[in-house]
Amino acid sequence: MSQFILHKENTRGHANHGWLNAHHSFSFANYYNPERMHFGVLRVLNDDSIDGGMGFGSHPHDNMEIITIPLAGAIAHKDSMGNAAVIKNGEIQVMSAGTGVSHSEFNANADEQLNLLQIWLFPNKKNVTPRYDQMALDVEARHNNFQQILSPNADDAGVWIHQDAWFSLGKFDEGFETEYKIKKAGNGVYAFVINGEVTIDGQTLSKRDGLGIWDTDKVSFKANSADAEVLLMDLPMEL
Repeated sequence: MSQFILHKENTRGHANHGWLNAHHSFSFANYYNPERMHFGVLRVLNDDSIDGGMGFGSHPHDNMEIITIPLAGAIAHKDSMGNAAVIKNGEIQVMSAGTGVSHSEFNANADEQLNLLQIWLFPNKKNVTPRYDQMALDVEARHNNFQQILSPNADDAGVWIHQDAWFSLGKFDEGFETEYKIKKAGNGVYAFVINGEVTIDGQTLSKRDGLGIWDTDKVSFKANSADAEVLLMDLPMEL
């Protein structure tokens, strides 16, 4: 029998710093919930809204796979590897922190909000050489389809990381139904609803709800609204 854990939007940790309005699906910074430390190797899922021109000054990371997906606006990124880049809506950024890296992240625009998802996964290899990548995605390819945007394999679709994880993004018409097959035995799936309403394995989810499912090899999916948009994270349950 499959098992699940439901994280409704209004149960997330919340911190409003004025320039930063942050929602945390898992314990982060001043939000600590011992029951929400991680889902398998998924350690952080932050939904951040950042005012024009504002952001995070240079800060360090190590031994973490860090994935950033802008939902609206653009991020200005600089890091200790010498990368300076702008990541826009429709793109994905990944950093393997490995032995250690410092980076800064700012809203690239002075006159519009930046909304991003930042996701941290525990890696399957420690102390790797830090690396950076970003990629523009074909947004049309996710219409009524779970478009793969991340995998463990550099030769596969999307960016790659040091973990047996696959991320997919989909935008669906109302009434569309499909099934997602889990890529690796022992993996679970964490679904995060970016927009709209969906039903996954019988659980009805609304905007910004999260659902973790494990002990199964597939999940059923139905879009209940015309603007349904979902991020699926297929990842190891064992740390």
